[in-house]
Amino acid sequence: MKTTTSDPRQLTLEELFEIPRTVNPQPASLDYAKELRHLLSDVLKKTTKSRFEVASRMSELTGHDISKAMLDAWTAESREAWRFPFEYATALEISCDTYALTEFMARKRGCRVFVGDEIRQAEIGRIESQIDELATKLKALKKARITE
Repeated sequence: MKTTTSDPRQLTLEELFEIPRTVNPQPASLDYAKELRHLLSDVLKKTTKSRFEVASRMSELTGHDISKAMLDAWTAESREAWRFPFEYATALEISCDTYALTEFMARKRGCRVFVGDEIRQAEIGRIESQIDELATKLKALKKARITE
């Protein structure tokens, strides 16, 4: 039996990058209205566009009238009755050139989002892993002797 020892100089996967964990939600743990309001506010602060420009672009993309006042209401903690409609998430992201809402939802589900070249890199890693696994199986098969 092969025993493995860990070398303190060797990094683990978790030290190299954050590995998403499957979320096991508890009762009321998905009430993140306040967190979403802060995220929306942060997205609107980070964009180079004014709230008027964002609202205008969202209106254009959705075909619904969206105003600056609506954006203000969706981000204000004092306006609890005003909830950000999920159907507008993509329009807001496009208008602000961000993936913040998509990444937020992915984190809530224990996932990560890959965009652009990250997708290609992930696919390369997956294929290389499959090649390594098949090479290991091939070596084992070549060593194995069948006796009758």
